[in-house]
Amino acid sequence: MNAAIRAVWPGESYPIGATWDGQGVNFALFSEHATKVELCLFDAKGRRETERIELAEQTDQVWHCYLPEARPGLLYGYRVHGPFEPKSGHRFNPAKLLLDPYARDIAGTVRWSDAHFGYRLGHRQPDLSIDRRDSAAGMPKCRVVDTAFTWGDDRPLRTPWSETLICELHVKGFTQLHPEIAPALRGTYAGLATAPVIDFLQRLGVTAVELMPVHTFVDDRHLVEKGLSNYWGYNSIGYFAPDARYAAGDAMQEFKTMVKTLHSAGIEVILDVVYNHTAEGSELGPTLCFRGIDNAAYYRLLAEDARFYMDYTGCGNTLNLRHPRVLQLIMDSLRYWVQEMHVDGFRFDLASALARELHEVDRLGAFFDIIHQDPVISRVKLIAEPWDLGEGGYQVGNFPAGWVEWNDRYRDSARAYWKGDGGLIGEFAYRITGSSDLYASSGRRPYASINFVTAHDGFTLQDLVSYNGKHNEANLDDNHDGSDRNLSWNCGAEGPSDDPEIVALRERQKRNLIATLLLSQGVPMLLAKDALSATQDGNNNAYCQDNELSWVDWQLDAGQQEFLDFVRRVAGLRRDHPVFHRRSFFQGRSIKGGGVKDVLWLDPDGREMSDAEWKASFARCLGMFLAGSGLDERDVHGRLVRDDSFLLLFNAHHEPVPFRLPGNEGESWELLFDTAEPDASVPSQRGGEAYRIEGRSMALLRLVHSDGTQERELK
Repeated sequence: MNAAIRAVWPGESYPIGATWDGQGVNFALFSEHATKVELCLFDAKGRRETERIELAEQTDQVWHCYLPEARPGLLYGYRVHGPFEPKSGHRFNPAKLLLDPYARDIAGTVRWSDAHFGYRLGHRQPDLSIDRRDSAAGMPKCRVVDTAFTWGDDRPLRTPWSETLICELHVKGFTQLHPEIAPALRGTYAGLATAPVIDFLQRLGVTAVELMPVHTFVDDRHLVEKGLSNYWGYNSIGYFAPDARYAAGDAMQEFKTMVKTLHSAGIEVILDVVYNHTAEGSELGPTLCFRGIDNAAYYRLLAEDARFYMDYTGCGNTLNLRHPRVLQLIMDSLRYWVQEMHVDGFRFDLASALARELHEVDRLGAFFDIIHQDPVISRVKLIAEPWDLGEGGYQVGNFPAGWVEWNDRYRDSARAYWKGDGGLIGEFAYRITGSSDLYASSGRRPYASINFVTAHDGFTLQDLVSYNGKHNEANLDDNHDGSDRNLSWNCGAEGPSDDPEIVALRERQKRNLIATLLLSQGVPMLLAKDALSATQDGNNNAYCQDNELSWVDWQLDAGQQEFLDFVRRVAGLRRDHPVFHRRSFFQGRSIKGGGVKDVLWLDPDGREMSDAEWKASFARCLGMFLAGSGLDERDVHGRLVRDDSFLLLFNAHHEPVPFRLPGNEGESWELLFDTAEPDASVPSQRGGEAYRIEGRSMALLRLVHSDGTQERELK
């Protein structure tokens, strides 16, 4: 928009942001401590500042105006005046162009220079006096949008938690190399909504995709200077704007079309959101948005010296959720993504940081109180990463009702058990039955546990069975970054191997881990690339690798295709049998006086596990009988749910174990799969016979009655 703005009206303080009403645009910006706010308008390419308009009106600390001649597409930013007094927490600097925290669209990216910083950068020590170089030339610009979109009959799917299977993926990395997607759409929201991708997800049984951050984010300067980037995107700067790097066209419209298309395929969209910190970093970081608008309001500062930030995130700063306007920002953002963009839920990065009232994590903090009573947000899927980097930040099992949690105790237990560590069968049993020790006492259900073996952060499944240690040299940090505690095992050789025995063992271990995950109680979360046997060459922290190391390779060899087929088969078993995704915890006792326990733990002799056996450090083999008649649950129509009965055999020992199958006369066991020989066809075996479960293997068998009944007592 090149024409000068001739009319400026007072406008309104609500809604905050730039709002097109069909006739003009209302601009509103919160700043508690500012002395003056200027709205800066730019030419169509964002290169030249064409006009500055002082927001003369202020209502309840919100500065505002209305431009009746403004239209969608207008590029803008802010300059905010006030004291530059870092010791008091104030870092106002009108030389720095600032993004609107409520911007719906952000055009361009940061082109780094020293001008982005509010102080002079020295060769050894920064000069902390104010830097008055103008940053506008290297700043992205906010863009006014028209939010109109034809949603048709799109509605929230509201898939029950107990029937949910989550697939975590990166918008770009998942589609960038897909040969069946048009090149112009690869790596985009539109690419994610294409038929080949949807077919893949549906055949895998996925009911929800969890997208790694799509809020507009910044590539850190130190990464850019190394030729790297913040590929994962956990460096947010725009909580309302979908990142334009993932768009083939208009980012907002394309994102909405993606959601609508996925919904029509029965797939929910969950966003990984980073409300705990921003891309502005520590006190030595750049001034891009919040720091220049009102540093003392937006960030947690040290009480004894407000130059410094309280850092519970490891990223230099922590958003100040004790301030009502910051809390409003987050709630407005969440509602916007639900109501305007139609997403189905959120995974909150470092969620414990959001719960900190003073210093300690308060599970009944204002953030959770507000979400619990909010009629919009309380109805969507809410997933916590239940830890942060501060003292007392590890809060697995402690989030309030209405929340589910990433359960890293499940991850560690599954990894360690299949690695062959001893003394774990009790812990392992808790995890695969929904972690009742963590969630039952607070009245939560098994689906409070988001079970995962791998995620974006750490080894892929292929690397988990191929490397003993991390190999992060590509990150250019001398292999110092990334966790050293991986609970991985390379099966006899570090990295790629052409030894047939090692390759076979790795494939078996992958099948063990993925089958355990899919048949555990709780909500399984698959890392998308795992089903395709993707490797990151042992890099367990590929956050800065926007290249083939992170992108999914869709060209599968025979072994990779066999593994994908196995994953689909086991996911289908989970989907088709409610006994694997119960809505309530096992009781370990007969149901309503019947003769069948809902779950029965067996030793290799076919007897119920004793207390001594649970505690034996050498024990690595156990059986779990699941009674289909013991569900004691009703479906949405009030009908009693029944299912087949199954026996899961686990053997993490390196040698085979003869396992005596339970059962009565006239009962037999049908083998559904054995991870040692996934395609083997084995005749049914009668109760009382021994099934040979190979070393480091898992088997699933189904109980078959000659008379077709299910309610039998096992002896």
